[in-house]
Amino acid sequence: MRKLVRSTRHAGGCHMAGKRSRGVERDQALRAVTEGVNACPHCRPDTELGVLD
Repeated sequence: MRKLVRSTRHAGGCHMAGKRSRGVERDQALRAVTEGVNACPHCRPDTELGVLD
């Protein structure tokens, strides 16, 4: 059985991002946040991208 992994988006330089993290383009990050991918509560990439609730 495959284990589901929940994804979280981080802003660049976030201390909570894991070693396997990689950067994405701004439009990819905006799309992910608006599609409901979890935003890190420490670095708040949704706020940094200008996405309002």
